[in-house]
Amino acid sequence: MSSYYQVLGIGKDASDKEVKAAFRRLARRHHPDLNPGDEAAEREFKKINEAYEVLSDPESRSKYDRYGDNWRHADRIESGGFGFGADAPRGAGDLFGGDLFDLLGGFGRSQARASQRLETSVDISLEEAFAGTTRNVSLSGPQGPRRMEVKIPSGVRSGSKVRISPSEGLDVLINVRVNVHPRFRRRGDDLLVDAEVPFEVAALGGEAEVATMTGRILLKIPSSSGTGRKIRLSGRGMPVLGSPERRGDLIVTVRPTVPGDLTDDQRELLETYRRSRADMAGTSAPV
Repeated sequence: MSSYYQVLGIGKDASDKEVKAAFRRLARRHHPDLNPGDEAAEREFKKINEAYEVLSDPESRSKYDRYGDNWRHADRIESGGFGFGADAPRGAGDLFGGDLFDLLGGFGRSQARASQRLETSVDISLEEAFAGTTRNVSLSGPQGPRRMEVKIPSGVRSGSKVRISPSEGLDVLINVRVNVHPRFRRRGDDLLVDAEVPFEVAALGGEAEVATMTGRILLKIPSSSGTGRKIRLSGRGMPVLGSPERRGDLIVTVRPTVPGDLTDDQRELLETYRRSRADMAGTSAPV
């Protein structure tokens, strides 16, 4: 299995800027919107997005550098009293071919804490991460299977952990995975989205419809908005975990579109514009 660094094609000493550049380059190549119906591209895009979410966050990247594929269990490894602590070797859980906490069983638990801890994972959509949701989870413990409803708060990210204590002496840890969205990309609490804008609106200014997590809105497009121009909408991003009244921003990237069905009059207007540009540059326009 490739490491997150290999997925992005970068070294472990890559800077934040290099991580971001690698993600943008690969995301443009494999984005589902640019590869409709290509399941291989969609799978690759999911891996790229997962790698970027981990490596673009300093805290999760630090855990990944220390524990490799077991980075999501870093809190358990470091707090479990196993002698590894913050200086645990990379991939400590793999030294025994499995999860270190589970391998030590009851002895490790009794030494670290009196309560029993159970753990499971859930997958949610970006929309559910935005609004918050609930999941019914099934857990197996010494006292037999248990089923319970878990509330997932708004603002969670992939790798977020939800802890609940349904009864005395029992802690349940829910690892949350947020699925890749076909339209929005997440960067911290900000959301990134591309907006296709008619070329005349991009050139002259005007309004264009843009998707947000709460519906489509009309966005004012400044004149001379070339490909790649970014417009930031404050407070239109993801809720901040633990402070849902606060939100990140929505960053819209303008993508001008060129129509393929020009009328003769429209084509003549464009030819006139091209000749005027050539005259301004001191060259003759092609006939």
